[in-house]
Amino acid sequence: MTAQLIDGKRVSQEHLEQLATQVQERLAQNLRRPCLAVVLVGDDPASAVYVRNKKRACEKVGFESRAYELPATTSETELLSLIDDMNADRDVDGILVQLPLPAHIDSQKVLERILPHKDVDGFHPYNVGRLAVKMPLMRPCTPKGVMTLLAAYGIDPKGKKAVVVGASNIVGRPQALELLLARATVTICHSATQNLAAEVAAADIVVVGVGQPNFVKGSWIKPGAVVIDVGINRLDNGKLCGDVEFDEAAERAGMITPVPGGVGPMTIATLMENTLKAAQIHDSEV
Repeated sequence: MTAQLIDGKRVSQEHLEQLATQVQERLAQNLRRPCLAVVLVGDDPASAVYVRNKKRACEKVGFESRAYELPATTSETELLSLIDDMNADRDVDGILVQLPLPAHIDSQKVLERILPHKDVDGFHPYNVGRLAVKMPLMRPCTPKGVMTLLAAYGIDPKGKKAVVVGASNIVGRPQALELLLARATVTICHSATQNLAAEVAAADIVVVGVGQPNFVKGSWIKPGAVVIDVGINRLDNGKLCGDVEFDEAAERAGMITPVPGGVGPMTIATLMENTLKAAQIHDSEV
């Protein structure tokens, strides 16, 4: 392995420590403790793990954490009513509905029901739109976490060719907007892209989020490129891996994120940053 590892655990821990200090400063000024409300519908094991991790992060930084664990039989109307209650609750700064939701619930309708300034996931069309017009408010957590990682390692996307593999609303599309905001030249690749290997091979920065283990081959990576692997997949043998062939890519890349321990911790750190920002917006409205 020749690539330098990009340590998301270390960077996220540093950011959480900074947030904890800011929370203590708030409390010293008699301001409210920020509050994050997380809603989990059903019993998906992976979602339950994510919710626990978010609760643990809240405890680290000193936020109030509220968890709403609802049965899979919860109706869309019931879920929307809960969101309305949280929207109206002045003590709730951020609202996060854990995805995926059961099939009978329209996820987009649910996400759009959250007030944009409480949408700490950054998924509301209002927040994605603000990012598109270079006026970001709540920034989608994983793409913003990627940008924080790049900055922490002195990687400036300005003028570089960046390729994003995957065009999801959660990662790919907002990641392209974040890189564009940083003045990179951005290409988005998706299932209809022709000659994907050549697109990846031309990139100075590659961000991959497709949800398929080892989808991007190590041989595609341009020597010295920065590789950001957003994927996390569990193999039949129980091991976790990303969307990039790690060992092969690490022989060619200049820097690379591991899986786990790369992007994942940064997503949660950014969620905490967004929650503090939401609390600050609420402060200004009083």
